[in-house]
Amino acid sequence: MPRVKVSVIVPVYNTGKYVDECAPSLLGQSLPADEYEVIYVDDGSTDDTLSRLEKIAAGHPNVQVHTRPNSGWPGAPRNLGMRHAKGEYIQFVDHDDTLGSEALERLYDHAKRNDADVVLGKMSSTMVRPRRLFRHTVDACTIENDELTQSMSPHKMFRRAFVEEHGLQFPEGPWILEDLAFVSAAYLKAERISILADYPVYYWMKRDDGGNNTQHRFNPKHGFWPNTRTVVRQFKDATPASDDIDALQNRLLHRLYHVEILSRTREPEILREDPAEQRQRFEAARAVALEEFPTAVRDGLPAVSRLRAALLEAGDFDGAVTLAERIREVKARSAVGELRWENGRLVADVTLDLLRGDGEPLTLVERDGKQYLDPELLDGVPGTEDGWEVPDPFRLAYAELVVKDRDREDWWYPEGDLEVRLKPVGDGRSQVIATGRLSLDPERLAGGRPLERGVHDVWAYVQLLGVDRLVRVTGDGTPGTPAATPALTGGRLSLPYWTGSGQLALDVDQRQRKLGQDAATAATANTERGEGSSLPLPYIAAAQDSTPARVKVTVATLGVEAELLPPADSPTPDLPTARLRLPARLKLPSGRHPVTLPKSATPIAYAVVRDGTVLRLEGPAYEAGSGRRFVDSVADNRQVRRVRRRLGR
Repeated sequence: MPRVKVSVIVPVYNTGKYVDECAPSLLGQSLPADEYEVIYVDDGSTDDTLSRLEKIAAGHPNVQVHTRPNSGWPGAPRNLGMRHAKGEYIQFVDHDDTLGSEALERLYDHAKRNDADVVLGKMSSTMVRPRRLFRHTVDACTIENDELTQSMSPHKMFRRAFVEEHGLQFPEGPWILEDLAFVSAAYLKAERISILADYPVYYWMKRDDGGNNTQHRFNPKHGFWPNTRTVVRQFKDATPASDDIDALQNRLLHRLYHVEILSRTREPEILREDPAEQRQRFEAARAVALEEFPTAVRDGLPAVSRLRAALLEAGDFDGAVTLAERIREVKARSAVGELRWENGRLVADVTLDLLRGDGEPLTLVERDGKQYLDPELLDGVPGTEDGWEVPDPFRLAYAELVVKDRDREDWWYPEGDLEVRLKPVGDGRSQVIATGRLSLDPERLAGGRPLERGVHDVWAYVQLLGVDRLVRVTGDGTPGTPAATPALTGGRLSLPYWTGSGQLALDVDQRQRKLGQDAATAATANTERGEGSSLPLPYIAAAQDSTPARVKVTVATLGVEAELLPPADSPTPDLPTARLRLPARLKLPSGRHPVTLPKSATPIAYAVVRDGTVLRLEGPAYEAGSGRRFVDSVADNRQVRRVRRRLGR
């Protein structure tokens, strides 16, 4: 019997129907069923969850179900699952999430190839923003790669021998942040950590009943603040202390400080929650910040975050509220240059910046050789009367373009990086902006593979001066209109357009967009010289070299290898116009036949055939009138052909 490569551990409690929704993704893996096992651990459910699990197990030999008295949290069920696991690797999955169909096979192969202790698989989600951690696949790294702390959930693959060697266990009982405690311990102990970013492994799904949102986070019995201290000390005990803001310990603690501490001081939380309750959280966060985090962690924050930390440490709740109100109004703005196709890529220049609530650029002001945060932004914020200095405008600043598959919730990263720089705007002011080039290759964007059929929206994520925003990439085009010429990429049409909200999107294989009326162009045949019929395609971008591209098309039901001629051979070389050419003769009945690409039913042209001869091609929006029908009727007449040959001489 093949050895068990992977044990999938799923803690469940009163899961109901979500068990049935998750199960197909676990049981339909590309890894053979006898090479992995699914271990469900029921934490004392009181609904029909257990009967649903037993029904699943009855039909699948690689599924086992274990039960235990209710513990109130996922830690104990996960620990029990690990004790029953036989797999070389362990993968944790929550009962209301799903896996990509090749997840286990790809994760296991990546782990074995790199001898990894821990493997992080690309996460897609309806609930979280993209994470640059999953921009590139990484064969091996260690905790020195502090970007690992962007992903602290337990939904990863761990080598079982590694877990057992170091006695890694989840805290049990109602112990919030149990995932941080387990994952941080694993990161600190691991000799090799791998990242699989070219395939969506884990789908963290939002339940329609809100059941997987963390509730009662600050309930005293869950121990949020003591547990935060425990995780902080875990990092501190394993790394040397240093006053250097870029030392490993301070970089690792930055995530905890930013997410678990400063969240109590910033929007939306501080503006949304009941002020009396939020003041208690504020004071608790202040105590942990002052007692557990080194000064270097706060000193290493970007300008706005460092101001939040100063207000927190001073105990100025009202000041923190005022700052949150100002920052809430800050918007990110995108500017897109001319969109065009180059060598199969959709390219354009992109600029990103920040605007204050009044619509004016968020700037820095230079005074006495130093930079200060925009005084209009800080009007009324305590402690900033003399300005708030910005020693390093680029501290932890970055920006990136991301593309979201609207149907599948997958995030992908186009090629190239954006540069963060200062842009002088006059009167001693400057802006921190990000500039660069969008380069979107539909045939390679999805982890080196073609994008799936569907609509793909272009976004940008910016983190400037401690303000982070996810913004739609928009341009000057009219909403609902083409943003650039459609292109034939990999045998499919890719149509860039501006959505109703003005966002740049790419429709691959005509999922929603169709070729428009601008495609109403017809071309006559030149069958006398045996060249067949060709059609200028001003609505399709062509290759940029001089070599005709072979294109598989279907004329009616007949598969044909046609040529897509580049602009150099086009009758209109000054335009980015391709030219489609069909053979002179086709074994088809007389009539008007649709020309389609293999993966699309929407015609890119129509071939008019008479007695097996292609008379001409027509654009998809071309409407033949009575005059054209008359030409069709005589075009292949023998006498007409004889006259045409004589005239040709």
